[in-house]
Amino acid sequence: MTEGCDKENSCGGGNKKSQPEVVQPEPHPVREQLPDVHYCINSSPPWKQTLVLGFQHYILTLGMTVLIPAMLVDEMGGGHVEKVRVIQNLLFVSGLGTLAQSYFGTRLPTVVLGSYSYLIPTMTIVHAKRYRSYIDPQERFRHTIRGIQGALIVSSCFHTCMGFLGLWRSAVRFLSPLSVAPFVTFTGLGLYHLGFPMLAKCVEVGLPALIVMYLHHFTGTKKPIYEQFAVLFTVACVWLLAQLLTSSTVYNNTPDSTQNSCRTDRAGLIGAASWVNLPFIPFQWGAPTFNWGEAFAMIAASFVSIFESTGTFYAAARYASGTPVPPHVISRGTGWVGVATFLNGFFGSVTGCTASVENAGLLASTRVGSRRVIQTSAGFMIFFSIFGKFGAFFASIPLPIIAALNCVFFGYVSSVGLGYLQFCNLNSFRIKFVLGFSFFLGLSVPQYFIEYYHVKHHHGWFNAMISVIFMSHTTVAALVAFILDITLSRKDDAARKDSGLPWWEKFCVYNADGRNDDFYKLPCKLNDLFPAI
Repeated sequence: MTEGCDKENSCGGGNKKSQPEVVQPEPHPVREQLPDVHYCINSSPPWKQTLVLGFQHYILTLGMTVLIPAMLVDEMGGGHVEKVRVIQNLLFVSGLGTLAQSYFGTRLPTVVLGSYSYLIPTMTIVHAKRYRSYIDPQERFRHTIRGIQGALIVSSCFHTCMGFLGLWRSAVRFLSPLSVAPFVTFTGLGLYHLGFPMLAKCVEVGLPALIVMYLHHFTGTKKPIYEQFAVLFTVACVWLLAQLLTSSTVYNNTPDSTQNSCRTDRAGLIGAASWVNLPFIPFQWGAPTFNWGEAFAMIAASFVSIFESTGTFYAAARYASGTPVPPHVISRGTGWVGVATFLNGFFGSVTGCTASVENAGLLASTRVGSRRVIQTSAGFMIFFSIFGKFGAFFASIPLPIIAALNCVFFGYVSSVGLGYLQFCNLNSFRIKFVLGFSFFLGLSVPQYFIEYYHVKHHHGWFNAMISVIFMSHTTVAALVAFILDITLSRKDDAARKDSGLPWWEKFCVYNADGRNDDFYKLPCKLNDLFPAI
């Protein structure tokens, strides 16, 4: 009888004894925590270094904080003054949300900021028929933002309940390294449109920024100061280049779109900002209004934000040399992100909140995963949201520079997702199918809905609700990987071992691993208020 293909020498094509013995190189060892991290979650660099690193995280948050209001406020009928106030509100809530997340949420070094996933339902509200009757742009802005606030408040209730009631914990506890890999990978890859496409709007500014960021990999070992503060070096050098190009009249005869992306004097934020402004004024544009159809669309965006935040939590834990985040900690952090979204609706903003993907990537670049650094960055957010002129100065950084930074940091987050595959058996055909199918559908399904949305743009809240879910690469890839994982990779002990579950399960049970308490336990007696449910 012919031997089966699982025999060692059946596919060798020759007599094994006659071949010379070859010494095989040893594979790289599996690492539960990343080595070479300078400061992990609980450790802190010196205060001077902490301040500079925290300011660096603040600079990175300005990209999304400025981009979303810049896209929406003009459509709503607002001017530069309204744009500045919305940016200050969003920045203030981001600071509060980051502090709450670091003290009471996951306690990871993650930044909470405005989410791009809320853009579609927000645009649906902006283009609603009931607001077209307002001829005065200022009046239309006030009524529109009140409608957005009402939808955000409703969606935040859903987000908060998913976290604090333990509903999200019940789902996350079924994850494994196999399903987490596409989950985290597409958390970074899914934001590709905020990378090179935005950089290409001004190549002469964005490309040098990308090159300068790339160069720190050559000097990092010899000059660690450049490795840790590469963002500040990049922004300072390329911002100066953009100022020189603007002053030299290079862009005087270029289209408006090019000038808006490249020039340093087109933001209009510094002149519109006041020296001191108190952004924490509830309902400053009036009482919120509610439309249940638009609220459902905003809930769908909140659902997508939960997936993005969860992927970011896993990435931040990995780059901060922490253990995989336990499900109850993920659920707790999700609840506090919902609270931040509620504050956005309460104080007056145009988007909900999520955990920042780009700031998780910055942890990898600096190799500093300190919680104190992130708390310091939250202090900068609150400070510059109150002192408007100073905050507007830094918010005027050309967006192609931020896009270049995104190319690096989104890539870091994507790669850390692939790192979870070291705990899986990649020689299993079942594992290969789960990975390949989830990766392919994570790219293919959103592409179909992106094309569909461009054809059916602004056609009702139901289309917005469906589009925002299935246009999210993270949500689609995570759902497909999750369903395939629990149906195909857990049939027997061998299949469970292939998906990495024996290693993973000790991080899914409360107090099963002592390191979980070291990283994620709430301070003092606060842990009794938010137990593992």
